[in-house]
Amino acid sequence: MMSARSMPAPIPTPDTEAFWQAASESRFLLRRCLSCARTHWYPRAICPHCLGDTEWVEGPTTGTIYSYTVMRRVPVPYAVAYVALDDGPTLLTNLVDCDFDTLHIGQPVTLAWVATEGGPNVPCFTPAAESSAAR
Repeated sequence: MMSARSMPAPIPTPDTEAFWQAASESRFLLRRCLSCARTHWYPRAICPHCLGDTEWVEGPTTGTIYSYTVMRRVPVPYAVAYVALDDGPTLLTNLVDCDFDTLHIGQPVTLAWVATEGGPNVPCFTPAAESSAAR
């Protein structure tokens, strides 16, 4: 496992303020379209799929690694990944609390909240514990 790197605090916008407020309470929200019922990431008031109005809903806290890369030529190495959420969209995030050499595409992950420098927590993901049935 690598040591943690510090994360700058996000700067909320009017479109993301509710997301960051929920994140400070360790709640993961997504926007869902009232017309086509699809969820999407990045939070925005208008659905990118059908241009319908959207609402905030609790998002899934599990997913799988779709793609990833490990940044090693920096003072504190870190992993960036696209995570395909279970029953949700794919989002760009960080992988934390893991051995970067054991990561693989298709690996199950779970939500892990990471503290920032003076702001709300940010959603990252960590490899899910494998059950004995999965081995």
